Amino acid sequence: MKKIILCAICAICGFTTANAQKFGHVDTQEIIQAMPEYNKAKTEIDALTAQYEADLKSMQDELQKKAEAFDKEQATLPENIKQRRQQELQDMYAKIQQSYQDNQQALQKASQEKMQAISAKVLDAIKAVGQEGGYVIINEINAGIPYISTTLSTDVTAAVKTKLGLK
Repeated sequence: MKKIILCAICAICGFTTANAQKFGHVDTQEIIQAMPEYNKAKTEIDALTAQYEADLKSMQDELQKKAEAFDKEQATLPENIKQRRQQELQDMYAKIQQSYQDNQQALQKASQEKMQAISAKVLDAIKAVGQEGGYVIINEINAGIPYISTTLSTDVTAAVKTKLGLK
């Protein structure tokens, strides 16, 4: 009889514990976009993009001027000079293409570096909110998870923002 009572108590405790588990969800995009670090990083990336675009525009303008000059005097040039100028134009075009690719890689790298620090800060805040709130799991609402019940889990976005000192 004592075993049955003990089993019943354990079962009740097990059900209570299972029902007491807390689950949360968070919108990290909303949090990140509210962070001053994100706005600063975005401004820096935008400035770098503008600088790269201006440099490429300058190179393209120079190529266009040289190409137009070559077209005007092409008929009067000796063959060896004509070939040399054509090669110069091709080299300039290749340099522009390479610069464009290098700029894209540099922008991507800079963006990843800046976002990595921001993401780490948000992740630390989510972990702290999870530990303080006794959450079993906190899922990203925009992570492509097939289904997250927003009624059975708690939205901890505001708590994470508060932890980060955001409004």
